[in-house]
Amino acid sequence: MPYNSKLDEKVFSKVWENDTEKLTVSIHSYNKGQKKLQITRENKNPQGELRFAKLGRMTKEETEAVLPLMQEAIPFMD
Repeated sequence: MPYNSKLDEKVFSKVWENDTEKLTVSIHSYNKGQKKLQITRENKNPQGELRFAKLGRMTKEETEAVLPLMQEAIPFMD
């Protein structure tokens, strides 16, 4: 079964942003299924436009910023 965006419900979403990037912590439920946490990264180009980037490894600053957002998201996973 191919992915259908109409079945993907966003339950929670919070953003952390600095001068060069944006990290989003969100909870999604696909087709009323189990709620799962997702972290996405977007980098700013020289014009200030955001572009999706692979999350990969995170710096200490990013980890410290995202951890409270993850803790805030946990109750939405029930």
